[in-house]
Amino acid sequence: MSQFLGAHQNRLDAKGRVSIPALFRTELKKLDALGTLVLRPSHSLACIEAWPVPVFETLEKPLQELPDFSEEQIDLAATIYAGACRLEADKDGRVMLTDEMIAHANLSDAVTFLGLGRMFHIWEPSAAIIFQAEARERANARRAAKAMAA
Repeated sequence: MSQFLGAHQNRLDAKGRVSIPALFRTELKKLDALGTLVLRPSHSLACIEAWPVPVFETLEKPLQELPDFSEEQIDLAATIYAGACRLEADKDGRVMLTDEMIAHANLSDAVTFLGLGRMFHIWEPSAAIIFQAEARERANARRAAKAMAA
């Protein structure tokens, strides 16, 4: 399984194009997914989620376990798919972000790519720093709570 690692900063041009970091493109090649990603505004964070197509398709499994047309199934499907789009990278490894995604993540001229293992996020740089610090704090607090409970 490929892993997206590290934090990388790139420029967002006036047309909304951004170059996927070279290390991430290498991982996408391993998945035969270099040309296509599924991007979606995160439903819980002010960032854009970027999924290799084969990994994104695994999100279908929880939906299949819910009764068709149930409120829970419809809510989950709308959350996962409604804002998502498949984007083709150009020959230079760039993708064009939609205006809605740029607004959702409050992006301007620079973006930060954060590797999260099987997928990655695209953040406004200062928001990425805050997110990483808060994530570390939450992880440390959970680890301390587990240690105290043991």
